[in-house]
Amino acid sequence: MQALANTANCRRQSGLTLIESLVTLAVSAVVAGTTVPSFQSAMERHQLEGAAAQLETDLALARSAAVAANRTLRISFESSAAGSCYIIHSGSVANCTCSGPAAPACTAPAQAWRSVQFAGDGGVQVQANVRSMVLDPDKGTVSPTGTLSLVGKHGHGVNVVVNIMGRARQCTPTPPLLGFRPC
Repeated sequence: MQALANTANCRRQSGLTLIESLVTLAVSAVVAGTTVPSFQSAMERHQLEGAAAQLETDLALARSAAVAANRTLRISFESSAAGSCYIIHSGSVANCTCSGPAAPACTAPAQAWRSVQFAGDGGVQVQANVRSMVLDPDKGTVSPTGTLSLVGKHGHGVNVVVNIMGRARQCTPTPPLLGFRPC
């Protein structure tokens, strides 16, 4: 009889009760709820940093290309419900467009050198306080100077400020992003 009692004690059930499972689920939900917003903020910051670096590099490339080709180039900015874009091109502002579903389009004699599009449902949009900037091949200057704003879905942004020499610096407007100087 004692052998049967020992066998019954040895066969205890292992596993989780319903209460233990619900407590674990509640703790997991709280942890996930606190990390998702910070993850979204980190993703937006990463997208803004990448777009700002690309824009700054494209400005330097366009300035160098204008001097090397001894040709006036222009960087133009467009924005619509479908998204925003910028295009580096020769010719006047009216000669080239980068908005729309197709590739950038230019009318002769203008030529598109580079175009970058930001989808309307994407994480970043570009806005500029100027319609277009001219890159002078003789002096290596840019006119007019301007502020190019890259704005994320959640309102964070990075400004790329271009001076007359074509040099760009980055800063962040309100609400600020860590790692950037305030504007």
